[in-house]
Amino acid sequence: MINLFEVTETNKMIEQENLDVRTITIGISLLDCMDHDIDVLCQNIYKKITSVAKDLVKTGEEIERKYGIPIVNKRISITPIGFVGANACKSPKDFVKIAKTLDQCAHELKVNFIGGYSAIVSKGMTNAEKMLIESIPEAMKVTQNVCSSVNVGSTKTGINMDAVKMLGKIIKDTAEITKEDDSIGCAKLVVLCNAPDDNPFMAGAFHGVSEANCIINVGVSGPGVVKNAINKCNGKDFGELCETIKKTAFKITRVGQLVAQEASKMLNIPFGIIDLSLAPTPAVGDSIADCLEGMGLVSVGAPGTTAALAILNDQVKKGGVMASSYVGGLSGAFIPVSEDQGMINAVERGALTLEKLEAMTCVCSVGLDMIAIPGKTSATTISGIIADEMAIGMINQKTTAVRIIPVAGKDVGDTVEFGGLLGYAPIMPVNNFDCSEFINRGGRIPAPIHSFKN
Repeated sequence: MINLFEVTETNKMIEQENLDVRTITIGISLLDCMDHDIDVLCQNIYKKITSVAKDLVKTGEEIERKYGIPIVNKRISITPIGFVGANACKSPKDFVKIAKTLDQCAHELKVNFIGGYSAIVSKGMTNAEKMLIESIPEAMKVTQNVCSSVNVGSTKTGINMDAVKMLGKIIKDTAEITKEDDSIGCAKLVVLCNAPDDNPFMAGAFHGVSEANCIINVGVSGPGVVKNAINKCNGKDFGELCETIKKTAFKITRVGQLVAQEASKMLNIPFGIIDLSLAPTPAVGDSIADCLEGMGLVSVGAPGTTAALAILNDQVKKGGVMASSYVGGLSGAFIPVSEDQGMINAVERGALTLEKLEAMTCVCSVGLDMIAIPGKTSATTISGIIADEMAIGMINQKTTAVRIIPVAGKDVGDTVEFGGLLGYAPIMPVNNFDCSEFINRGGRIPAPIHSFKN
């Protein structure tokens, strides 16, 4: 049982160390909305989302007032539209119509994002899923609050290289079609391997087909809290450092558990999971990089960075699992470049490269996230970057992702401003040695031998 004392204990974390509940996300199944008529389908989607989530924002605000806990985002995740639109959609334009309906729901409900404009194509693509992927550039252009994701691989199925090749071009097209806004459409699109069904964080959130009709998932953050705890361990050995991080993660997760239970009760929607992911913001003192540097690195990117991140990720998971019986989603440490001032500083001083970031993704949650690259980068190079990251996820049986932004008209030395939680980013150099022959092979990379565990 969680009591008010546990929340009172975290007052300092909230007031001085940037602790927040990053998101309350309602997951909604749209399987019962399916229809052969696109207009009927859109009406069904609109009615279900606006009825189930009508009190989400109000509930979040009430919890904020009651406990003094900032809840930064109120979000919705839905069944992947690649499934939902399969019967009704005859062209990419039909899928864009659904995207507009989702955006209308987001605006009317005043939620920050709706995630689930998605396709799950790790083994192959249906015609509908192919059309959805083709529609992504236009959908990202004409909507503000819709997020898209494509799962192209898994440990069980291997990697769909036809989809990987296709998405290199889709990302380029999305960058070009939204170039007037610094290619921000790409910030709402993520490519995944081993995507979980219950992730509350954008842009990769969707409501998996294994989930209930609707569910409450809460994402908790708090890198500033963890950083301050790490700073108290100066001169201590790794055993004491790990114990401190674990205990801190426990306290953070208990705050999330309280918020999740309150939201579940007030909305009369079952509680799903707590996702304890240390997700940074551009605010000073709210940085994963600062946590790593607090362990003794002069800069993120220095030798030892991957080991430090492995420590942080593992202890966060251990503390979270002890604090809640239902820890899920991604749960660990995010390393989005544009959203983390410490990461930005490391890139600008030349300590952090794309290749080092890739190495770090072997031991943390997700992958290459919110990285701005030159707009001239080729589609096949982007596909090669995606393939590398998907391979890390497939072989290591973990979720990995790529949210990369080839900013149209910008090159290394420039910066791009996205605003809000998305922050700003220096344009990072990319290895441009050609990989097109490799990418153009197509087909599917088989699952690794250790996937066969039946």
